[in-house]
Amino acid sequence: MTARERIAGNVAGYVDDRTGAAKWMKKNLTKVFPDHWSFLLGEICLYSFIILLLSGTFLTFWFDPSQKEVIYNGSYEPLKGLKMSAAYESAIHLSFDVRGGLLMRQVHHWAAIIFMAAMIIHMLRVFFTGAFRKPRELNWVIGIGLLTLGIVEGFLGYSLPDDLLSGTGIRIAEAILQAIPVVGSYIAFFAFGGAFPGHVFIPRIYTVHVLLLPGAFLALITIHLMLVWYQKHTQYPGPGRTEKNVVGYPLMPVYMAKAGGFFFVVFGVTALLGAVASMNPIWLYGPYTPGQISAGSQPDFYMGWIDGLVRMSPPLETHLLGHTISWNILIPGLIVPGLIFTPMALYPWIESWITGDKREHHLLDRPRNVPNRTALGAAVMMFFFVCLLNGGNDLIATHFSSSINNIMWFARIGIFVLPVLTFIITKRLCLSLQRADRDLVLHGRETGRLVRLPHGEFVEVHQPLTKEEIWTLTSHEQPGALEIPEQDANGVRRPGKLLSKIRANWSASHSLQIPKPTAKELENEAHH
Repeated sequence: MTARERIAGNVAGYVDDRTGAAKWMKKNLTKVFPDHWSFLLGEICLYSFIILLLSGTFLTFWFDPSQKEVIYNGSYEPLKGLKMSAAYESAIHLSFDVRGGLLMRQVHHWAAIIFMAAMIIHMLRVFFTGAFRKPRELNWVIGIGLLTLGIVEGFLGYSLPDDLLSGTGIRIAEAILQAIPVVGSYIAFFAFGGAFPGHVFIPRIYTVHVLLLPGAFLALITIHLMLVWYQKHTQYPGPGRTEKNVVGYPLMPVYMAKAGGFFFVVFGVTALLGAVASMNPIWLYGPYTPGQISAGSQPDFYMGWIDGLVRMSPPLETHLLGHTISWNILIPGLIVPGLIFTPMALYPWIESWITGDKREHHLLDRPRNVPNRTALGAAVMMFFFVCLLNGGNDLIATHFSSSINNIMWFARIGIFVLPVLTFIITKRLCLSLQRADRDLVLHGRETGRLVRLPHGEFVEVHQPLTKEEIWTLTSHEQPGALEIPEQDANGVRRPGKLLSKIRANWSASHSLQIPKPTAKELENEAHH
């Protein structure tokens, strides 16, 4: 035994004698996890969040979250002599006069973009594969909560420099606050410490940005990882994989090594983007003044869809009992996001109610095998895409020499029409892919080889699938529609007839499938 091994053994023995950690560590470090490239999306979220914490800590050393008025006298000549807030002055100083300051600003912003993009794609993977089903409903709600917090945290983050672009976004946020009936003006006055722009908004959102929301993130991420650890990870269907086992590799040393390497890959890509791709050049926008607004002022993509909704909303106000309700701000800024995110959070229970399925699920679905869910997800994605497209309608108009009015009306009509078309087309595509899978199982793969039979007929030779491939394509369940009789077992008419009818119709739509090949059909094909 070497001296290093002896020291390590003594340290481990010391810790185990006082904590009893050896048994727990042995059990959990050998825990098996499935292996699939899509599971890396969650890791990208975690690693980009760590990069956000590290880079954000660096930025706090020099950033001054104050709205006091100062005169810039730094190294950036175009801004010399201009009055600005201390926050903007410190952000410019950080960018040009602090060694590595601009790089860390860029890394921080790019990490935020990657964090939100990875979280969205990760949630889409969870949705389309059915990983949100029992017993992981709470983890799905936590994911929606993290996504919502990410939108708010990102908005507060790029609002801190107090440049003209961020000030424009803050002005829109103030309008949304004021649109809340009755109490909106009071909330806005509290947030800004008086009339817009006030003198306390930047210090207040700085505290929320660096203290409250990161703490909430850490708490939710910890709970999320604990639940994943306890409930075990989902896995894709395949030979030997059931609802009661996990096929994969142990955490130690396989996944520990992979995780360590992948963290540095994510960090390297983020640092490369921060070094070569400019992000939010605040020195070009100048300090914020309430009397100015910048053209082409788009927020980051995760806020752009709300901006697009606000832009396409027609002017509509109501004057009631001495109060003005601005529906053109209230509906797109608060009501529509609430109507979207609330059903998203409740969807695991909604699908369970529609299908009547209360079982635990640890095997994932292929999206094509659940056409209704896949089509619904695609329709919601199209809704967000139309909103995001309209959020950049001014840049689209200038770059493509188009009429901004035409773009606006395209978005207003498309937001109702395109999601419906997307739903129908996606559902038909899923059913077509199911039919293709059925033909593939029954007849095998096309080889392109033609053979002439003794009686002169030409036929193509098909290569039969392996048993493992056939099992993977046919192992999914195809439950029928939920039957809800109008009367219970005692002959008493059930209450809520309309609700039961809606549930039955939705269940019938959800259960629409192309029948899988039966064992008899497979046997007959094997003889041919």
